[in-house]
Amino acid sequence: MADIAKLVEELSKLTVLEAADLAKALEEAWGVSAAAAVAVAAAPAAAAEAAEEKTEFDAILTSDGGNKIAVIKEVRAITSLGLTEAKALVEAAPKAIKEGVSKAEAEDIKAKVEAAGGKVEIK
Repeated sequence: MADIAKLVEELSKLTVLEAADLAKALEEAWGVSAAAAVAVAAAPAAAAEAAEEKTEFDAILTSDGGNKIAVIKEVRAITSLGLTEAKALVEAAPKAIKEGVSKAEAEDIKAKVEAAGGKVEIK
């Protein structure tokens, strides 16, 4: 175990260029590629992300599209905010209108705000 600690200490002293040269030398000597190991390690993570389907979305107001009053009215209707709060939300764009909603509700919010002239992004 002491040898490993000593090796780590020595490797920590390498510059970036020296580390790159070391990686190339090890790839040639052992006939392996560091990129292949990274790709293999990343594959299970990508598969897990694909399997885990997103169920909650955020409707983000990105712009009032020059139609500020109509967008404020629509934001008030969607969120039940008062006039002052809705105006502050629209003026602070990009800002979340609603967070953690279903995809259908997020799409509905997007359609309503875009019909009023604003721009909405779903994340």
